[in-house]
Amino acid sequence: MVQKYLNRISGPLLDRIDIHLEVVPVPFNKLSEEDQSEPSSAIRERVINARQVQSARFAESPSVYCNAQMSSKMIREYVQLDETGNTLLKNAMEKLGLSARAYDRILRVSRTIADLEGSTSVQSHHLSEAIQYRSLDRESWGT
Repeated sequence: MVQKYLNRISGPLLDRIDIHLEVVPVPFNKLSEEDQSEPSSAIRERVINARQVQSARFAESPSVYCNAQMSSKMIREYVQLDETGNTLLKNAMEKLGLSARAYDRILRVSRTIADLEGSTSVQSHHLSEAIQYRSLDRESWGT
């Protein structure tokens, strides 16, 4: 029944969602580990810094204040891919059957990932992470 419900979600609707993640239950042994994780305060600082970078980037565009609002023209200006990045994105588009809308969304998310890392340019690993967030396999949802 879960699969039947999930199949009702249309491709065009999924295209409008930037990040697709399946959240699976965390096993008890992982919850009880004593390993130190990154504190929320450090994550908060990264997010604040990334938002400041985006505010400065879009200072001349009063209706745009974050990467998610970039037009296609802005994407071409602020997301410059090298040959490796172009090949990676081309292969992902072909293998995953992604749409033109998904292409723009991948580039916006990769720019945000680069901003969170403090990188001035979008690198292949930023692009790979953004592609991973778009590669939801509808066949395996809910299994």
